[in-house]
Amino acid sequence: MVFQKEITLPSFPRGFHLITHHIKKELPEMTGVVNVFIKHTSASLTINENADPTVRIDFETHFNELVPETANHFLHTLEGSDDMTSHIKSSLLGSSVAMPINNGNLVLGTWQGIYLCEHRNNGGSRRLVITVVGA
Repeated sequence: MVFQKEITLPSFPRGFHLITHHIKKELPEMTGVVNVFIKHTSASLTINENADPTVRIDFETHFNELVPETANHFLHTLEGSDDMTSHIKSSLLGSSVAMPINNGNLVLGTWQGIYLCEHRNNGGSRRLVITVVGA
């Protein structure tokens, strides 16, 4: 059995945001594997620490040092200084995450949550595709 649904997240400011609850409420009562895919090239998804908010601040700080907007060697800047840097950050983290579900519940570790990684200064709403394969 396969379940698939597209959802739209509200606009989030630049940074790393827990969206686990947005995913949980859309899951069917199935057991299997869920894949969450983001349909954008300037935002990404990851699974990481969900308890201490300083982890999300540290992620943003590190990625901005790793791929600084102040670099002047990027050619793809049509939409601003955060244009190409957002694409690079998105490629580093990835466009999807997969995890098991059991009776419609995410099977995550105690301190794990799903992040939307918004790399644009003004990214807008983001579309996700949630696909569950299971029984």
